[in-house]
Amino acid sequence: MATSVSAASLALANHLFGEPASGSSRPTPELEKLGAVAIGEAKKQGATYADLRIGRYRNQFSGYRLSPQRGSNITNEVPFVTDQNSFGFGVRVIVQGQWGFAASPLVNADEIARITREAVIVAQANAAAQAAPVQLAPVRAYRDRWISKFDKDPFAISIDQKLELIHSATLSIKKDPKVFSAFGALGFQSEDKYFASSEGSSIQQYVVRGYPLLNAVAVDFQNGTSRTRNYSVEPQTAGWEAIQKANLLENAPRIRAEVLEHLAAPPVKPGKKDLVLLPSHLWLTIHESVGHSTELDRALGYEANFAGTSFLTTEKMGNFSFGSELINVFGDRTSDCGLSTIKYDDDGVLTTKFPIIEKGVFKHYQTIRDQAHLIGESESRGCCYADSWSSVPFQRMPNVWLAAGPAAVTPDDLISGIDDGILIDGDGSFSIDQQRYNFQFGGDAFWEIKGGKKRGMLSRAAYQAKTTDFWHACDGISGPSYWQQFGAPNDGKGEPEQTNAISHGCSPSRFRQINVLLTD
Repeated sequence: MATSVSAASLALANHLFGEPASGSSRPTPELEKLGAVAIGEAKKQGATYADLRIGRYRNQFSGYRLSPQRGSNITNEVPFVTDQNSFGFGVRVIVQGQWGFAASPLVNADEIARITREAVIVAQANAAAQAAPVQLAPVRAYRDRWISKFDKDPFAISIDQKLELIHSATLSIKKDPKVFSAFGALGFQSEDKYFASSEGSSIQQYVVRGYPLLNAVAVDFQNGTSRTRNYSVEPQTAGWEAIQKANLLENAPRIRAEVLEHLAAPPVKPGKKDLVLLPSHLWLTIHESVGHSTELDRALGYEANFAGTSFLTTEKMGNFSFGSELINVFGDRTSDCGLSTIKYDDDGVLTTKFPIIEKGVFKHYQTIRDQAHLIGESESRGCCYADSWSSVPFQRMPNVWLAAGPAAVTPDDLISGIDDGILIDGDGSFSIDQQRYNFQFGGDAFWEIKGGKKRGMLSRAAYQAKTTDFWHACDGISGPSYWQQFGAPNDGKGEPEQTNAISHGCSPSRFRQINVLLTD
C-alpha cells in the first residue's frame, strides 16, 4: 500500500470532493473558495491569465501470479495489491506573455497564494527568453460538475472479492501442466479534479476507469520454446459492472486451450499476405501510426525527445492522402466508456468529437488552446491533460478511432475474400521509427486463412509496412455491430514523462499484401 499524502490530507480530499448537494450540478463551495484565492492572487501579481487544478488521484492494482517454484513441481500462488493515492494542486499563470507553473501537496488558502506567487516568478523568468508570447484560443466559461458513467464503484468492492475472482481464473488457466505460469490482475484508476480559471470557469469532474487482464505462458522444455496468450478485455471508463461483463472465469479455459495450441502451432511462412486485424490488435497500430503522428506538437518538432516527431508536417494538413477512401478516423473525448473520455479538458475546454482523417485525407491535428493559432485555427480540439496535480498540462491524445464499415459487412466476409492470409488477435511487440512512418507489429495470436477459411493457429508472425502504404492497403472494414474500443491506461509522452489513458476503437479490418515476417 502506498500513498503520497497524510491521513489528514486524505480527510481533506474526502471533504473537498464530497458528495454533491441533492440535485446540484455545481462544484463544492470549498473548492470554489480555493479557486478564488489562486485567481485573485494571480491578478494581484500582474498575471493576464491563471488557472488552478486541485486533484486527487487513486490507482489500485490487485491480482495473482501462479508459477512453479524453482527446482520443484510446487506452484507458487502469489497475490499482490498496490493502492496508491495522491492529492495536491498546481497553478498556471501567464505573465509577460509566458507560462509559469508551480505545485504543492499542501492544500490550503495560504499555500495556494504562495504557490501562485511562485508560478508568477517562473513566468517572469521564462519571459526573459521568450521567442513569442503565448496565445490562447478563446473558450467559454463553464460552471459545472460532471461524473463519468458507472453503476458500481470498483473501489467499494473488497480486495478479498477481487483477489478471489482473479485467483479462480488463474487456477483455471494453470490446470494443464504445460501451462508454465498464469497471471491475472484488476486495475482501477480514479481522478477527482477541480479546475478554476481567471476567465470564469469553475469545473469539478470525477472519472473512474477499469482494466482487467488474464495471461498464460506455456513452455515446451524439450524443444526450448514458449508461447503466450492473453485474454484481451476492453479497458473502459466504467465501474465494477465492466469486470462482471468481462466473464474472466468463463474465458479462462479458452485462454488455457489457446496458449497450448499456440505452443504447438507451426511458424508462419513469411511473404506478402492479406491480413484481417481484430480490434484487440488494430487499436495499437492505430495508436502508434495515426494517434501519435497527428499530435501537433510532434509535427512542429516540440516532442522530439520522447518517441520522435511526425512525418505529418503542417503543409500536409487538409490535402495529404493518408489511406484508402475507407479510412475515416476521429478524435473523440465524448464517447461512452473511452479511457480519455471526459467533459472538459485541463484547459477548461468542452470536449468534442472531431475528424482527423476523412475518406483517407488527413484533415486535423489534435490541439490545445495555445496551439490552435499555430495552424490557423480559432479553437482548441480539447486535448489538454496533465497526469497529476504536480504535472504541467500539455497536449495529450484523445480517444482516436476508426469508423466502422457498412452494416452488412461481417468479419467472415473479410475472411472469405482472402486466399492466403492471417487473422491477428491481441497486441504484442511493436517498433516504429522516430517519425511514425516505418513500423513493425507482432500480435498475441495468429490464425492462418486459406481459401477464404480460417484455419489453425500459426506462431512467430509479425508484419512490417510504411504507415501510408498500410492504410492505403485497407479494402474492407466490418460494420458497427463488430466495433470495439481497446486501449491502454499508461501511454507515455513528454520529458519528464507523463502517462494518460486512451482508447482506440475499430471494427475488424482487412489489409491487402502486407509484408509478413518470421520472428525470433
